[in-house]
Amino acid sequence: MNLFDIISFLMVFAAVFGYINHRWLKLAPTVGLLMISLASSLAIMLLHWVFPSLTIVEQLQTTLGNIDFNRTLMHGMLGFLLFAGALHVDLEFFIKRKLTIASLATVGLLMSTFMVGYLSWWLFRLMGFDVGFLPCLIFGSLISPTDPIAVMGTLKTMNAPKDLEANIAGESLFNDGVAVVIFTALVAMLGLDTGHGGHSGGLSGADVGIFFLREAGGGTILGLVAGYIAYRMMLSIDDYIVEVLITLALVMGAYSLAWKLHVSGPIAMVVAGILIGNRGRALAMSEEVADYLEKFWELIDEILNALLFMLIGVEVLVIAFSWKGVLAGLVTIVIVLGARFISVWVPISIIGLRNQFPRGVTRILTWAGLRGGISVALALSLPPIPEKSLILTCTYIVVLFSIVVQGMTVEKVLRRYL
Repeated sequence: MNLFDIISFLMVFAAVFGYINHRWLKLAPTVGLLMISLASSLAIMLLHWVFPSLTIVEQLQTTLGNIDFNRTLMHGMLGFLLFAGALHVDLEFFIKRKLTIASLATVGLLMSTFMVGYLSWWLFRLMGFDVGFLPCLIFGSLISPTDPIAVMGTLKTMNAPKDLEANIAGESLFNDGVAVVIFTALVAMLGLDTGHGGHSGGLSGADVGIFFLREAGGGTILGLVAGYIAYRMMLSIDDYIVEVLITLALVMGAYSLAWKLHVSGPIAMVVAGILIGNRGRALAMSEEVADYLEKFWELIDEILNALLFMLIGVEVLVIAFSWKGVLAGLVTIVIVLGARFISVWVPISIIGLRNQFPRGVTRILTWAGLRGGISVALALSLPPIPEKSLILTCTYIVVLFSIVVQGMTVEKVLRRYL
C-alpha cells in the first residue's frame, strides 16, 4: 500500500467509527474512537486465532508497519494539534496561573520522571526483568507528561471553573515539550539517537542543563518570532483565506525549522498559538476572519484527533505483548498515578497556592492528567535497547487506562469536588 492508500484506509475507518460512536455509544469522541478501534483490533486477533489460514493479522501488521507512528505524530500531527489547542488558551487566566503551570510543567514533571523511573526499576527487577536504571528513567520521562491532545479533548466536555481549566490546559500544553527535551537528553546519555534532533554521541550530566536551555529557550524564542511575523502580516490585511493560509504556513514552517535548528517544536507551537489566539484575535482579525480561523483549526483538530486515537487503538496489533509484561504494566498504572499525585501536591503546597484552588485540587489534577499519543510515540521512537519491548507494553497499558478509565470518569471527579 502506498501513502495515499494508508491515509485513505485510516480516514474511512475513523469516519465509520466516529459515526458508530456518535449514533449509538455517545461516548467522548476520543474515548469512543479508541474503544471501538481497540475492540476491532481484538476481534481481528480472535478471528486470526480461530482461522489462522486467513493471515489477517500478518497483512494488517505489514500495513501498520509502514506507518512510522513517531514521525506521524512528532513530525506531523503534533504541531497542528498543539497550535489548535493553544489558540483557545485565555492569556489572562494563563498569566494568573503562570507560577503553578511553570512549576507543574518543570519541577512536577522532573519529580514524576524520577519517581516513576526508580519505582518501575524496583518493580521490574522484583519481577525478574533484567533492566538498567537509565532506561527506567527514560520510561519515567515519556509516561509522566499529561497529553495535551487527550486533555484538551476531555476539557471540551467538562464544565470546570475557568481558572482550573486554564491550569490543566496550560500544564498539558507545555509539559509535553519539556518532556520531549528530557526524554531526548536521557536517551542521548545512553549514547543513542532518538531522531528528535538531539545528540547521538552521549551527553554528560553537565551538558543536560545546556541542552535543556537550548531546546526550551530556543523553542520559546522561535515561537515568539514566527508568531509575531504572522501577526504583523495578518494585521496589515483583512482576508480570511489568506489569513488562514498564514496560520497554516506558520505551523508548518516554524515546526520544520525547529527540527532543523534543534530547538523544541512543540514549545514553539504553543507560544505561537497563544500569541495568535490572544493578541492576533484581539488586534489583527475582523469578526469574520476570527470565525473562519476558529472553525478551520477546530476542524483540523477534530480530524487529527480522530486519526490519532484510532491509531492508538490499532497499534495493539503490532506490539509484542507477554503476560509478564502486561502484569508489570498493570502495576505500573498505580506507580504512575502515585507519582502524579505527589508531583502535583508538592509544588502546589510549597508555593502556597492551595487556597486559590477548589477543594480536592490535587485529586482533580491527578485524575485529569491523561496520558495519550505522545507517550506512545516516544516509546515507539526508542532505539533498539533490550528494555524497549517492556517499556512499550507498559506505556500502552498506562495510556489505555488513562484515556478509557480516567477519561470516562474525570467529569464525575470534578462534580464531586466542585
